[in-house]
Amino acid sequence: MNPLDSLGLSVPIIQAPMAGTSTPDMTAAVSNAGALGSIAVGAVDATAARAMIDAVRARTDRPFNVNLFVHHPAQAQADVERRWIEALGPLFARYGAAPPPSLREIYRSFAADDAMLAMLADTRPAVISFHFGLPDAHRIATLKAAGCLLLATATSLAEALAARAAGIDAVVAQGFEAGGHRGMFDPQAPDACLGTIALTRLLVDRGGLPVIAAGGIMDGRGVRAALDLGAIAAQLGTAFIACPESSADAAHRAALFSSAAHHTIMTRAISGRPARCLPNRFTDWGATADAQSPDYPIAYDAGKALNQAAKAVGETGYGAQWAGQGAPLARSLPAADLIAALVEEMPG
Repeated sequence: MNPLDSLGLSVPIIQAPMAGTSTPDMTAAVSNAGALGSIAVGAVDATAARAMIDAVRARTDRPFNVNLFVHHPAQAQADVERRWIEALGPLFARYGAAPPPSLREIYRSFAADDAMLAMLADTRPAVISFHFGLPDAHRIATLKAAGCLLLATATSLAEALAARAAGIDAVVAQGFEAGGHRGMFDPQAPDACLGTIALTRLLVDRGGLPVIAAGGIMDGRGVRAALDLGAIAAQLGTAFIACPESSADAAHRAALFSSAAHHTIMTRAISGRPARCLPNRFTDWGATADAQSPDYPIAYDAGKALNQAAKAVGETGYGAQWAGQGAPLARSLPAADLIAALVEEMPG
């Protein structure tokens, strides 16, 4: 059974919910084109998330996905955070700035956000997806009672089986090729680094839930390959970064179409969690840093402050320029035109 059938999609494609890149305009354009648009609200509070949902609904009457972060709430570690600030100090000084005196948890996990739960139960988006973990039984039951279809990222069979046991409707098989943050439930656990092909087949065969393939998929042939592996849909993120509806800044777009696209790197330096990024000054520094990064998203507080300090004097190499291994295949098209191109490229 394909739970996406209830949404009336004409295209088996999901636009990945990329915090800091996806916008209401992009979400609506993708959904209006017959695919499933997504808006990421994990980096905002319930009030801002409601405004984003309202903005999408003002632009489309089609279903769309709302994505949430469900990480374990960060554990403050004063000594770790102090050493991290000290390690970053010379970088701040290079751009005439001082590091923040202390760091804070800038994103609240949905696991502890009752206001977000109440807002979602009231607004009832057609689809809700989870990244970094699973909510508790009460939150899942509340969202199911609101009529929401629930998706969760899985990077392993164990995570997919946990999603099934929790009552999730379908899993997003996030291969190691994928851009942005790894969806691992425990970022300190060993990572088998399964690629999209291997993970999708494994979860289709043994996970017990419908599977959405994600990671490295950039064109219609990639979508068709995912469907041939047994997936019910493909999720694409990097493919949408260069769309005019994206909120990616000029530096991110330029880097995407540079030689950096051929050498993406997994780093913890920017946010405290493993994430695939275009190589830049921050990832270069992170590859040699000898200090332990604080928990996500506490480390991200420092990373964002450094990026702003550098940008203030014209240096753009400290941004979170997320991208997957398919980045060299990126193209700059309006979101609706990209969906049309993907459909045209799908053989069969």
